[in-house]
Amino acid sequence: MSATPPHVAAVVRTFSQQFSSTRRGARLARLLTCEQLRTWQVSPVVSDRAEQIVAELAANAALHGRVQSRDFRLTLTHSPATDVLRVAVTDACGDRLPVTDFVMPPDDESGRGLLIVAALADRWGSEPYPPGGKTVWAECDDRAAHRAR
Repeated sequence: MSATPPHVAAVVRTFSQQFSSTRRGARLARLLTCEQLRTWQVSPVVSDRAEQIVAELAANAALHGRVQSRDFRLTLTHSPATDVLRVAVTDACGDRLPVTDFVMPPDDESGRGLLIVAALADRWGSEPYPPGGKTVWAECDDRAAHRAR
């Protein structure tokens, strides 16, 4: 007689919220991310990196992706089974896709946000968000959990 092991349902947690395309909206996005990740009990390895990624992507959405009277959207998706957190920020400015060429003069005072995102995320990218926006996303894995396996 063979017994079938219990099936664990794959639960994916999602948080999504619109914010004003302002510095205040970007700050609120970061603060709500901190609270949501704490509520979900996401490991500090993932949450620390994700909070900084949200700060950078939300600031970019408020500064570079701003369209008058249009908000940006933050979406967090966490899969406890794989311990992967996806951060996605959607803004209304689809004609300005992120630059992936990180060559810049060393004395520039800005322009390093996506460089920080690339350093902190395990994967990141951007995609069009029809009809005229874009989504910049980043994923973080729990590196400590993957090393232990």
